[in-house]
Amino acid sequence: MNIIKVKDRLELEKRIPTMPWYIEKFINYKLPDLSPSSLLEYVRDYEIFLSWLLAEGLSSAPSMNQVPLEDLEKLHMDSVDNFRMFLATRKVQANVKTTINRKLSALRSLFHYLSQIAEDDNFYPLLKRNVMAKVEIKRSHRPKDSAAKLEGKLLQEEEIVEFIAYVQHGYEHDVATNKQALYSYELNKIRDTCIITLILNSGLRVSEVFNLNVDDIDLKKKLTYVYRKGKNDDTFKTPVYFRNEAIQALTDYIAIRSTRYKPLKKEKALFLAIANGKKEGERMTKRAIQELVIKYAKRFGKPYLSVHKLRHSFATDYYLQNDLYKTQEQLGHASPETTQIYAHLTDRTMSEAIDKRLES
Repeated sequence: MNIIKVKDRLELEKRIPTMPWYIEKFINYKLPDLSPSSLLEYVRDYEIFLSWLLAEGLSSAPSMNQVPLEDLEKLHMDSVDNFRMFLATRKVQANVKTTINRKLSALRSLFHYLSQIAEDDNFYPLLKRNVMAKVEIKRSHRPKDSAAKLEGKLLQEEEIVEFIAYVQHGYEHDVATNKQALYSYELNKIRDTCIITLILNSGLRVSEVFNLNVDDIDLKKKLTYVYRKGKNDDTFKTPVYFRNEAIQALTDYIAIRSTRYKPLKKEKALFLAIANGKKEGERMTKRAIQELVIKYAKRFGKPYLSVHKLRHSFATDYYLQNDLYKTQEQLGHASPETTQIYAHLTDRTMSEAIDKRLES
């Protein structure tokens, strides 16, 4: 099973006992359809909601797992509006509006299940009154809007090559006077170059890079096997192709993986790191992968770059040479609507390219 899903399933099992019985019932109902990672996000959202109920005195229960259904039935729209305002004032890293919508959507799903699907022993709905049915969640998923937010924040054509070259050679000059940074770079530059080159030539997600094992890579066929987001079948991995540019970077890294990071024989992870106080390399964390991209991006003069924006950079470049459906398949999007963002991004890119030709 996907390593992230294994960890999230364990975390989910750990948190469920802290929830009221009816939320546990809802989670069990959703388990066949949603991944442990998605259900864990639901539980985290419910923790915030229940904690808020207790803090506001809207429930007199001594703990979260004892909040009765009756307290949910008594909620007024004013209370829901107050909860929305509470969410808006919380410090969140993600887009505030998106975060609020997601949490309200999680509550709507729970309330709908309790009022429309789940029944008591007498075949009556568990929840007699559903205040969340009145809550309107405005969604904005227009590809054109998403493209507008990304404009100017992605690597364009030659910048992809320049960024990889910077990670491979240029960064060393910028940290030449910092012994600690220079030592870390010399130790990890082949690995870091490989990670960034692979993402920029395949469009892999950070979770997919994190989960990669050595035997997932097939250099001859130019593909890697990954667990795709949204697919609950953990039996089969999906083949994802990478471009020729990634072959040399992968070859260089695989050649030094064992000697430089000295992993235990049972360690299958492709990308390794040696933690402080340890001698053997272990699977890199998602955070470490994200942080190394940010580290190089800042020095390169593109501080807004992230793993996800590298994926977008690849996708925009790939779309210029392929069609919508090939791009959708390469990125693992469930719907072509999600992929349409690159149609809008490439329209702008092609327009700028034409302007440059006319000026020259």
